[in-house]
Amino acid sequence: MSLRLYSIAWWLATPLVFVYLLWRARRQPEYRAHWGERWGFHGAAAARRGDGPLLWVHAVSVGETRAAQPLVNALLERHPDAQLLLTHMTPTGRAAGAELFARHGDRVLQAYLPYDLAFAARRFLRSWRPTIGIVMETELWPNLCAQARRAGVPLALVNARLSERSLRKGLRWRALMVPALRSLACVVAQTPADAQRIARLGRAQVSVTGNMKFDVSPAPALVERGRRWKSLLSQRPVLLAASTRDGEEALLLDAWQALGRADAQQPPDTQLRRPLLVIVPRHPQRFDEVADMLAARGSSCARRSALAAFDDAPGDGPDNAQDFDPAGLEVLLGDSMGEMFAWYAMADVAVLGGSLLPFGGQNLIEACALGVPVLLGEHTFNFEDAAAQAIEAGAGLRVRDAGQGIERALALLADPDARGAMSTRARAFAQAHRGATGRTLALLAPWLPRG
Repeated sequence: MSLRLYSIAWWLATPLVFVYLLWRARRQPEYRAHWGERWGFHGAAAARRGDGPLLWVHAVSVGETRAAQPLVNALLERHPDAQLLLTHMTPTGRAAGAELFARHGDRVLQAYLPYDLAFAARRFLRSWRPTIGIVMETELWPNLCAQARRAGVPLALVNARLSERSLRKGLRWRALMVPALRSLACVVAQTPADAQRIARLGRAQVSVTGNMKFDVSPAPALVERGRRWKSLLSQRPVLLAASTRDGEEALLLDAWQALGRADAQQPPDTQLRRPLLVIVPRHPQRFDEVADMLAARGSSCARRSALAAFDDAPGDGPDNAQDFDPAGLEVLLGDSMGEMFAWYAMADVAVLGGSLLPFGGQNLIEACALGVPVLLGEHTFNFEDAAAQAIEAGAGLRVRDAGQGIERALALLADPDARGAMSTRARAFAQAHRGATGRTLALLAPWLPRG
């Protein structure tokens, strides 16, 4: 397909885009906001732009926004006279960016990147006039690349990853992808395997720097919050189902209840030491759905809000700590955003969401950074190299399904020595792969402001 036909297809699909936004807004009202920006109308937001250089970073959603954190902080530190525009495609990504970079004040501006219509991309670039565009991980839009080249805005793809599945899709659209890739000023891949796949798609010059997600440091306040939550559980071990996707919660709960029935008949003091299952869904629009499922299955469940009184209290919690009774609790639902490091700080073992069903897996690096052993399902194609490296390092274990995941997790919870050894290896694995941000900045230097 030529770029012209691609653009026509986008025009024809525009009514469907409106329908899609309205449909998403039924479950996530934030999709109703800032519609103009999705077609390149950024006048009000762009008015906050100062006279200095503007560094533009695009992070499509939550995962990419978190991965961009060390890069954004480093750019602002090295270029004190610059502002930074952070663009997204999802409300959750935008909310994550607002929280992560609030300390920078007006130096960080936020907007939605417009859909890939030529006029919208052109209007976006004219409104913001960025010095450079830095795209995180996988987002490559043909019209945006073409318009950036015409506007003289160097565009870089960094922390890039490309799975075999995505490569096969890209090869079907090679007439669009090859010119887009070749128009980029710089392409920086996470691993040699990613670089090879990108080369097969048509870009010969690809650098490899590692994964910037290893450079994300846990927020001390979140780590302390998670440890405070753990102190309320009277030493109950915690299994975290992290960033679960649609259908995985039911599979995990089935296995959890089947394997835990015998423990339910034990005396109260033994029950108090029973492991607690914490489920944190990936997407906020599914929080209520998962809560309803847990209630329908007869689980003794509490939601994140039950811990709110203990978020910032010193020591072991406030005077009303007795109001939170962990003894009869079977499941805790983590219905909050931006607290994954707190949940990992609370956990003894984690099962990685998105990997039990064919979603491609989620980020395991945050768990390893806090020394939490990780159990991975068979579907980790989005994090193929990191998953393989974690398993090879002894920081993670592969399981065939949710049942085996629960079984292996319970075995680890019952074996402090094995769990401790995995925890040590997880921390070492995370530490050994740091440094990608600095290497990426060195490669971007020719297009960044001087001084």
